[in-house]
Amino acid sequence: MAPKGKRVAAAPSAIKKDKAPAKPVNPLFEKREKRFGIGGTPAPKHDLHRFVKWPKYVRIQRQRRVLNQRLKVPPALHRFTKAADKNLAETIFKLLLKYRPEDKAAKKQRLLSEAEAREKGTKTDKKKPVVVKYGLNHVTHLVETGKAKLVVIAHDVDPIELVVWLPAVCRKMDVPYIIVKGKARLGTVVHMKNAAALALTAVKGEDQRELDKVLESARTGFNDAPRMSWGGGIMGPKSQAKARKRDRELQKDLAQRLG
Repeated sequence: MAPKGKRVAAAPSAIKKDKAPAKPVNPLFEKREKRFGIGGTPAPKHDLHRFVKWPKYVRIQRQRRVLNQRLKVPPALHRFTKAADKNLAETIFKLLLKYRPEDKAAKKQRLLSEAEAREKGTKTDKKKPVVVKYGLNHVTHLVETGKAKLVVIAHDVDPIELVVWLPAVCRKMDVPYIIVKGKARLGTVVHMKNAAALALTAVKGEDQRELDKVLESARTGFNDAPRMSWGGGIMGPKSQAKARKRDRELQKDLAQRLG
């Protein structure tokens, strides 16, 4: 410790830190305080997402989504929110695409070839092809008669009342069924824009093993799954906070009474 009355020697010049050079100030530009009033400094950019007047169809979509969260959903409807996972859906669609029915061009060519064969007097092969069955009435008839081996139902059919009863019929008739995402994806299998349900009645020998795996997954995940409970009833953050506060107050009163 240095003795009193004596100053400590200054640090050597090599150790001294150089001061940062002062920024040159232009005397022509006067520094003024920002004023965001009318005619003043432009206001900083804000996120105006909440203040946008969205189109009516966007508002309806969002209101409908919120309503679907708030309202309680019966088990029969809640079943359609639990669709097959991605891996199972890919396996199903690969199997279905192997048995796509003929499109209009192929049907026209087949009828022309049959007509030419009849003119020549030769016999044509009338063997019924193994294809995917579609059409809600047709699929229902196949399920009721027990001819359907697998039923694939879309989760987004509108109105949902068209197919809401079909899983119960499949369970009663012991027909495996699977709910997948996308009526448009089902429609592409049968050369249509949309399809509510498809059915497989038979497959070729080389695809039987793959079909058995799909049927086992369908029975485990859908036919023999536990009974579906009610869904929905999800309130907003404010309502949830009020409910939690009310529960805390009730528990506090109960503790005081017991104490």
